[in-house]
Amino acid sequence: MRKLKEYNIIGLFLILSVSFFSCSNDDDEVPPDEKVENVSPETLEVIPADVAITQKAIKIEQLVGQTDRERDEPTRNRTYSRYGLQATDLGVPFQKGDTTFVLFGDTWGDRGGLPNTVAYTLDKNPENGLELDFVVDESGSYYPLTVSQISQNEFEVPTEGIMIGDQMYIYHTTDHSAQVTMGRSILAKSNNDGARTFEYLYDFSTTKFINVSVVQAASSSWEGLPSEENEESLITFGSGAYRQSEVFLGYQPALEIENPQARSYFAGVNENEEPVWEDSEIDALPIFDMDVDCVGEFSVSYNEFIKKWILLYNCENPRGINLRTADNPWGPWTEPQVVFEPWEDEGYCNFIHVNWLDQNCDELHDPGRENEWGGEYGPYQFEHFATGDEQSTTIYFTMSTWNPYTVVLMKTEISL
Repeated sequence: MRKLKEYNIIGLFLILSVSFFSCSNDDDEVPPDEKVENVSPETLEVIPADVAITQKAIKIEQLVGQTDRERDEPTRNRTYSRYGLQATDLGVPFQKGDTTFVLFGDTWGDRGGLPNTVAYTLDKNPENGLELDFVVDESGSYYPLTVSQISQNEFEVPTEGIMIGDQMYIYHTTDHSAQVTMGRSILAKSNNDGARTFEYLYDFSTTKFINVSVVQAASSSWEGLPSEENEESLITFGSGAYRQSEVFLGYQPALEIENPQARSYFAGVNENEEPVWEDSEIDALPIFDMDVDCVGEFSVSYNEFIKKWILLYNCENPRGINLRTADNPWGPWTEPQVVFEPWEDEGYCNFIHVNWLDQNCDELHDPGRENEWGGEYGPYQFEHFATGDEQSTTIYFTMSTWNPYTVVLMKTEISL
């Protein structure tokens, strides 16, 4: 997904100034000398962690590529001999009936270029790994995921997929440049040809919803959503400037997904800690404040076992895959906990490459990349694969490692 030059990419800082005003009724009398203060909506304060990590994240298997670099054995899916696919990253899952689709990013393979690709599985239990089949052409080679009217080069990747009825939709980034890593997100719908080609519908965001994670839910389940009906809702989380962002929240009725004017944005809470919604993205406030804005790739799920919203994202401070939880999508969200740190949790020197200029502890690197660090990113949750009870849960997610350029399946356990 990145240029093969360096692990850390410095994105462009976006400076957004937003003011909110509250109005008083002109008919209300204000006693002399009484100070009247306007109360602007604000983000809820972060709260202490409300779950315990009972098992740090561990690798189940390497999902793609021909050989598992750590175990020096063929991968379950042997994607090069079967599809001509050498390597890829990301791995964003979404569900269509009994099928789980998985969207992958920039792909190395016999086709050349860096196309995105799509796989699917009928597996229901990821505990021992997932058997993936890729969408292919007539020759059996992987078929590039194609979206009309946009460029799809490096950093221009799918970030989410959903089903509404029988129609498949994806969210996709585009407009990569030397100045802006990911410049724009768009919404596209499938041409119903087996997840091969998609039709551009509209620009989704250029500011706060570039990377997107969507949870589908009944609006009646969450008092405070901007809906007066019991309708299927798209609760949409977003991040802006690549790996330099906070997390934002939006809402859209599922049946109006093709209408960009049907979107609302979380603009903070009022004095009663009730969510405030606005029609303009510029009014969107983050769902929590961060010491260092670091979010780029991320995912959110609602866990039916412990009744918590779960956010996973990669960050440099604190380093690793961070976890936060909340009872409502707008918060209050907890302080971060690290579910995977590459040194402490046996990533480096085991399945993530360490730069040989630092130490020579592995031979995991891609050819010619022995002096290039690997690193963890893209924790995309399989919401429907979570297991557990009302006190604890096991969640499964994909994670990319950069060098080797691949995707691994991970799991972690948390409890109340």
